[in-house]
Amino acid sequence: MNTNKVNSVYVVGLGHQYAQYSITQDQFADLIMRLYPEVSATPTVQKLLQVNKSTKILSRPTIFDQSTWTKEDAAAPTIDELSHIFRTIGVDLTVAACNKAIEEARISPIDITHVVAVTCTDQGSPGYDLFVSHKLQLHPGVQRSLLHGVGCAGGLSALREAADLATAASSRRRPARILVFATELCSLFLRAELQAAFHKSGVLNIAPLLFSDGSAALVVCNGIALAEKQRPIYELQEWNSAILTGTQSHMSYNVSPKGMLVTITKDVPKATVAAVGPMFSQVCSAKKDVSLDPKAYDWAVHPGGASILQGAQKAMDLSDDQIRASLDVYHKFGNSSSPTVLIVLDKLRHMGRGKDNVIATSFGPGLIIEMCRMTRCRDTEMEQAKGPGLLWREYKQKAVGKATG
Repeated sequence: MNTNKVNSVYVVGLGHQYAQYSITQDQFADLIMRLYPEVSATPTVQKLLQVNKSTKILSRPTIFDQSTWTKEDAAAPTIDELSHIFRTIGVDLTVAACNKAIEEARISPIDITHVVAVTCTDQGSPGYDLFVSHKLQLHPGVQRSLLHGVGCAGGLSALREAADLATAASSRRRPARILVFATELCSLFLRAELQAAFHKSGVLNIAPLLFSDGSAALVVCNGIALAEKQRPIYELQEWNSAILTGTQSHMSYNVSPKGMLVTITKDVPKATVAAVGPMFSQVCSAKKDVSLDPKAYDWAVHPGGASILQGAQKAMDLSDDQIRASLDVYHKFGNSSSPTVLIVLDKLRHMGRGKDNVIATSFGPGLIIEMCRMTRCRDTEMEQAKGPGLLWREYKQKAVGKATG
């Protein structure tokens, strides 16, 4: 092994899984009329439906078949019902994403040394990471960490924690194979959100128009654990996180008797976009010979909303192509909170050869910003033989087919 790479940190497997159902803009409008016919003509509902049409989201995955809901289904589930749903459907969704990442990493579940998980839509103890670990049949000695309270920033918060664990293991001359996963079932709280908007405060909340259900997973390893059979996808170069002062009230996810209620103020896009440039300078200035030109990178920007994507693009003078994966995920699937930026990274590698270097960034309550700078791990033989963006396992399958045919 190249001794210069022993301390390196790699992403060697990626996977994601969306919920089985979905809801379009038109279906959402119809759902509101079915659940709340008595308030359908009020200014609050009409404003919500107007904003619904402007989100630019084609459909949002959900664990519920909302096409079957009637007025009798408008009541929000109880806390224990919500927890049960997450710990069954949510765990299964997570296991599906994890299996994809583990398969691509070309390892067995028993090889996993650490787990770093994150969610903001389940709060029970033991955490859902324990149930996922059991279903995957991970080693009983696997070291688990579960993050809460970081919201949409959570995917990169978990990746940052995994990168720190990997480098710490390298300093102890030990291999690290870290399974990272993020899962959110935002639709659990849809009915509580709508009840709060229509029957209590009357304050417009755009959360029901943006959020979807999904899970993402990746396998991170240090250079010591990297095997010859593995083909890394990204090599992490630098990562950082920061609290944006004076923004604590801009975004929150608070517990109510019927579930979690989101607060997203109009100040969020401006505050988050303003933080991208300074954080970019930090993750690029840590080492010499690193480009400080935003145009030198592909960008995986957390698609928290159209205004955030457009604001970040304008602030950093990025082309549509540079944020193509973020735009694609947002338009097709909306915002799944913490898994979303990891899904963007998964999608990005299949969208052409792209630039050699990638910046991933996300935002969450606090407000906080997360950012990671990484390099694509190119496989020259694979790219020359089969073209850019092809998965290693697809290349190997075709190569084996040629040899046996």
